[in-house]
This record gives sequence, C-alpha cells and structure tokens, in this order.
Amino acid sequence: MSGRDVLARSVRGQGRRVALGSALGCVHQLGEAMVPVLIGVVVDQAVAGQDAGRLVLWLAVLAVVYVCLSWSFRLGARAGERGAEEAAHTLRLAIVRRVVDARGGAGDDRLSGELANVATEDAKRVGAVNMALMSGTWAAAGIAVSAVALLLTSVPLGLIVLLGTPVLLWLGHLLSKPLERRSEAEQDRAAAAAGVAADLVAGLRVLKGLGAQQAAVERYRRTSRVSLAATLRAARAQSWQTGLVLALTGGFIALIAWVGGRLALEGSLTLGQLVSAVGLALFLLGPLETFAWVNAELAQGRASAARIAEVLAAGPAVVGGDEPVPGGVRGQLRLRGVRLGGLDGVDLDLPAGRLTGIAVTDPACAEALLGCLGREADPESGSVELDGVPLTRLDPAGLRAAVLVATHDAALFEGSLAANVNPEEPTGDGQPDDPAGDGRRHDPAADGQRDDPRTARAMAAADADEVARSLPQGAATSVGEGGRSLSGGQRQRVLLARALRVEPPVLVVHDPTTAVDAVTEARIAQGLREMRQGLTTVVVTNSPALLAVTDRVVLLDGGRVGAEGTHAELARTHDNYRTAVLT
Repeated sequence: MSGRDVLARSVRGQGRRVALGSALGCVHQLGEAMVPVLIGVVVDQAVAGQDAGRLVLWLAVLAVVYVCLSWSFRLGARAGERGAEEAAHTLRLAIVRRVVDARGGAGDDRLSGELANVATEDAKRVGAVNMALMSGTWAAAGIAVSAVALLLTSVPLGLIVLLGTPVLLWLGHLLSKPLERRSEAEQDRAAAAAGVAADLVAGLRVLKGLGAQQAAVERYRRTSRVSLAATLRAARAQSWQTGLVLALTGGFIALIAWVGGRLALEGSLTLGQLVSAVGLALFLLGPLETFAWVNAELAQGRASAARIAEVLAAGPAVVGGDEPVPGGVRGQLRLRGVRLGGLDGVDLDLPAGRLTGIAVTDPACAEALLGCLGREADPESGSVELDGVPLTRLDPAGLRAAVLVATHDAALFEGSLAANVNPEEPTGDGQPDDPAGDGRRHDPAADGQRDDPRTARAMAAADADEVARSLPQGAATSVGEGGRSLSGGQRQRVLLARALRVEPPVLVVHDPTTAVDAVTEARIAQGLREMRQGLTTVVVTNSPALLAVTDRVVLLDGGRVGAEGTHAELARTHDNYRTAVLT
C-alpha cells in the first residue's frame, strides 16, 4: 500500500459527501460570480437609465441570489467538513486495527507516541484532503463561471482568464513541492518527539529512582529542538509558497483590471460592463487563493498519507495460522528444537493441568520463551504445539484466548482498580458519584467486583484485595494513567489478578512478584496454586517462593534445558540452579 492508495481510499469512502458538497459549492460560486454581473446590469439598466422600477427589480434578484449562495455555502461546507472528519475517523480505526492486529508487526519498531501521532495528526491531514478537493472543485467552478461571464462581456478578458489560470495552477503545484518534502520531515520529527515524550513519562518513576531526570530532560530537549527546526523549515516553505502564489495571483488580477480599463477607455465596454469586469477580477482572488490553499493541503496530505501507508503496509510479525483453536483445550504444550533469541534447540514438555515453574540463567531465554508461547514471534527453527497442534496453524487471536501470556511489564489503564481487574464491568472514572445523596460514594465497576465471585477470587489470590483496602476509595480508586498512582508491587498484584480472573485454559505468567515483600509473595504463591488447580499454568521466574509451590521446575541454562525436578531437589543437587534462584 502506498500513500496514493491511502488518499484514494480516503476520498472513495466519502465520495457521496464530497460530491454533494461540491455540487452545493458550485451553486455558491455561481451565485458569487453572478453578483458583479448583476451589479453591472443595475448600473447600465437602472442607474444610467434612472429607472426606479428596474432598480427595485434587480435589487430583489440580487437579494435572492445572496440567500441562495449563503445557504449553499453553509450546506456545502457542512458536507465537506463532515466528510473530512469521517475520513479521518475511518483512517484512525484502520490504523488502530492494524496496530492491535493479533499478527503484530505494525508497532514493533515505533514508539507508542509516534503511532499516536500517525493516528491523530496524520489521519486528520489526510481526512482534510476531502475538504481540499471539494474546495478545489468550488474554485474551478468559480473560475469557469467568471471566464464565461468575461467572454460574454469581452473576448480578450475571457481569454486572459482561460489561458492564464492553468499557468497559475501549474506554478502553484511546482511551488508546493518543497512544502510536501518539508511537511513529511516535520511530521516525522514531531512523531519522534511525541514518542520520546511518552516513553519518558511512562518511565518517570524509574528515572527518578536512578537520578536520571536531567539526562532524560536533555534527551527530550534535543529531540524537541530537531522537531522545532523541522517545523520552522516547513513553516518557511509554506510562507514562501503562499506568498509567491498570492503575488502571482495579484499580478494576474491587476492584468485583468488593466485590460478592462483600456477597453473601457476605447469605448469597447460600457460603464456597467467595466464594473462587472473589475468585480469579477476581484472575485477571482477567492478561487485563486483557494487553489493555493488546496495545493498546500494536498502537499501535507500526501506526506501524511505516506506515513500512514507505512503503518498499514507493515508486514506481520507472525504469518499463517487460520485454523480455529479446537474446543475443550486440555492445555498441553510441547516445544521441539526451538531456536529463537536466547533459546538454542529447546525440547520441553509442559503437561496439561499442572503448575510448572521455569527458571532461567539468562533473561533473554525468558523473553524468547514468552514470545514463542504467546506467538508474538515464531521460532527460527523447531515447533511449538498446543495439544499436538502446531501454533503456526492456529489463528493468533484465538490462540491468545486459550494461552494467555501475562508479562511483567503489561499496562494498566486509566480508571478504577476494579475496572482494571474486570474490564467487562463499567469502567467508572475513578471519581465515584453520590447518587443517593447520602455522602457515600459509589462506583459501578467496584460494585461489579463485589458482585462477581470470580473477580473476588482473583483479587484474593493475587493479594490485590489488600491493595484495594489500602486505597482511599477501595477498588473504586483511580489508578491513574498506566497505574502510576500505585507502587510497583501494587501494580504487579493488580496485573496478576486481571490475568487470573480470565481463567484461560493455559496461563503463562512472568515474574509476577519481583516488587513485593517476602510475606506477600508467599501468600500470592499459595493463592496462585489454589486458583489454578487443575489448569495448565507456567510461571517463568527465579523466585524461590513461587518455584516452591510448583509441581515441577525446569531450568533453562545456556539456551537449553539444563535440569528438571522439584524446587527442593534442584536446590539441593544443582549448582547452576542454586546460583540462579538462591543467590
């Protein structure tokens, strides 16, 4: 998909609205062009002839024309603006669908702020192309009507308009090329700055802990300066383009007025015709300036469309896999000769209905394993199977409903704690209301949490109910954007509760207790085991407390299975295991 395809898709989707707006705009431009013509008729037939009756008649005609052009402009502009907004909205949905597509690939090499910029600013600019095309149609209609009127008034004046307008349009197109290039660079730099800002805000707590705020500020300052420089270059290009086009347009109008004046002095035009010619020349300023604006909008729209096309055309991270996940998932996972990242030919069986712990000597092995099990990436060689079916044959969305991989760095969302644990409930806004007027505050999501036994069990198993009790408004308390109002340990417990509440056939959790104290970790370990009894559960961690409650532990050492057994056995007999887990 190219930027041109994105533009075509945007315009086709709003074809009816653009056509309606263009038709109404043409009516408006016809009325605008008729005004100076009618004024010339009034001068020749009513003023020069001192005919009061004709004066009243033509003034009434002028009033009707003004009413028509006023309403046609309002309705046409409304259709155009709605078309632009609908097109931008449709593009935003397409971008979001691509970014959240189960096969991935669109956001792998882009910061979240950059993607947000593409989905907002770039989509808005491409949507505005619909309004620009409609306005261009209006301007073309206005110039055509003016040329015909001038031809009927004076052949030389009409020919000047007919021959000079294409030259002006061609020059305007040439002048828009530098703006298009610089506009694309401006959007790239702005997106990069937005991405860095979002990245820094997300990691603000860590930066403060490391004392690296100044370095972070300096990083953003450098990125922001580059973005500012690109914006100023684009602004300079736009000012040059607009200024030169206006100068050319002014010269063109002056030429029409000069020729009209010469013809009037020679007696070829009446006074009324001269008034009409000058009025039409002044009216032409509007359509010609509109063409300059349209050129600028199209230049910016093409640049933004190219950026959107890059996101929409991004290749998937995983390919294939259209089969639905069979019903009645047992949850047996098997890896054979898997090579990916830190994994080097791993053979591993994870039995159904058991709680398995996986300890690693290299964090890269954990990341690669999680990617394989969640099918965020396919192995370079080897295979991963669910109940004997290769994951590459299964639809990724259905697979992730059956095999839930809960990473340690998953995100919490704006809203109450209860809404984060149970997204199916009303979200609440973190600011419970007081509908009864009794001074007690209520939150629909928190009420749902109390009424839902599954949510209550998950909260208790993850010790997130203790988090709720410590907050000012309990489970109705807002956790802030990304859960920033919670401590690291509190966020981990809420994330684990959310994963447990889903009750998937297979649950894979990664380091769910690294930020909690030992007593809390022991409670969570026991709660996890009890709630997942009889369901396949894999805990990727080096935590002794969690590994102690598993049925079996596998040590990944050097990218391969180095040892298997219970936590107690491995702690007693295996040196590398003791080093990884107990030191």
